[in-house]
Amino acid sequence: MSRRAVILAGGRGTRLRPYTVVLPKPLMPIGEYPILEVIVRQLSRAGFDHITMAVNHQAEIIKAFFVHGERWGVRIDYSQEFQPLGTMGPLTLISDLPSHFLVMNGDVLSDLDYASFHDEHVERGELFTISSMSREHQIDYGVLETNDAQRLAGFREKPKTRYQVSMGIYMVSSLVLEYIPRDTAYGFDNLMLDLLAAQQPARVSPFDGYWLDIGRPDDYARAIDEFEAMKERFIGA
Repeated sequence: MSRRAVILAGGRGTRLRPYTVVLPKPLMPIGEYPILEVIVRQLSRAGFDHITMAVNHQAEIIKAFFVHGERWGVRIDYSQEFQPLGTMGPLTLISDLPSHFLVMNGDVLSDLDYASFHDEHVERGELFTISSMSREHQIDYGVLETNDAQRLAGFREKPKTRYQVSMGIYMVSSLVLEYIPRDTAYGFDNLMLDLLAAQQPARVSPFDGYWLDIGRPDDYARAIDEFEAMKERFIGA
């Protein structure tokens, strides 16, 4: 089965400044590799033979590093946006997308089985599939619960809540492109709300493996600490 991927690699990486003043966020190093090279290696091993990188900020540096992908045994091409189009808007610039394709952020470190994620979506004939992770959020304050008279009705010290969050990895049917406007910023959040309004909700596929958002300073620091010991898990020997 031929598999196609679109990697969103056009962000400015503002949360990782000052590092991203010099390097585009997808080329931030994790061990001996840029995070985007880790992703390309993973996708190549998973049978993705055509990768389109949606680029904008410092695009020429990314193109110079990856060229056409021969080094990794994949075909790499580029879709250049000249104004910020959000996370989903760049898809309107790519004219040869197949019926189903992977879309992912270029700053994700995960051991997700990309081939199985792709194939399950195709076999089910889904419109849009979100890979999700359970994350815990702790409030750093004592939370006061009050009644109508503003009397204390309950108290929780630094409560924790668990959420299903998007991993920034999606499978997309080309039918979704009908919802995405051209020449304007349009994000994942916009698309999810529009699909809900159209009574075409996305499928959520929970994942319980490893996932870090390298665009977050805390996650990036953790990835640097853990990658070398776990490198075979991500990209093989």
